[in-house]
Amino acid sequence: MQSPLPSTWSTRLRATFARALHSKMLWSVAGAALMLLLLWIWRPLLLIPGTQPLTMAGGDPHLRALMRTISASESNVMRPYHVLHGGDSVGTLERHPNRCEAIGQGPNRGNCSTAAGRYQVLFGTWIELASRYHPDRTDDALDAVGLSFSALDQDRVVHAWLADRRAWRLDIAAQLRQGRVQPVLKRLSGTWTSLGHGIETNTMSRKLPGLYQRLLKDELTRSGDTPTAGSPQPAAR
Repeated sequence: MQSPLPSTWSTRLRATFARALHSKMLWSVAGAALMLLLLWIWRPLLLIPGTQPLTMAGGDPHLRALMRTISASESNVMRPYHVLHGGDSVGTLERHPNRCEAIGQGPNRGNCSTAAGRYQVLFGTWIELASRYHPDRTDDALDAVGLSFSALDQDRVVHAWLADRRAWRLDIAAQLRQGRVQPVLKRLSGTWTSLGHGIETNTMSRKLPGLYQRLLKDELTRSGDTPTAGSPQPAAR
């Protein structure tokens, strides 16, 4: 029969085991804390994926925040640039997919829609916009049919459209700088019907003014144009 371990060995063994257990617990706690931190950082993308940052760099931060607000309501999916009306998606963005997907609810139920991409632009509307604003446009408007519908080009075209005062008979960026978010959303509801004043509102519609304000702070920070602390900010009206 073997003799029991000396008391010093037993004490050391217990101490080593306790340290290992303590170290493992610390790593587990640290790992859980890191996961919670990442979830907090990524929460807009996980909860409202349509608000993910634009592919395009530059531009007016107020218009960029508006574009992210529009897509939160119109294309709130993980791959908004690829989504079709109804939720299906396309694998390539070489050009506007021009697929007429059935409308299953709302006042246009029974019809179909060619709306596609982050901003759910109809094929006919895209051809018109691309012939005006696409960076690769030509003098022949028919060439717009073959122009790229890439994520970058979707952003560029819609940003240029929103920045065009003549197109809207309104300086949208100036209105947003004055804090007039609700009037802008109302004006755009004829084009994007889910913005709170159109015919097809959804669960996101009433949240959009507040969401815009949060996205604007993010865009101002990204542009390095963060307002001075304590400076008054216009409220959404």
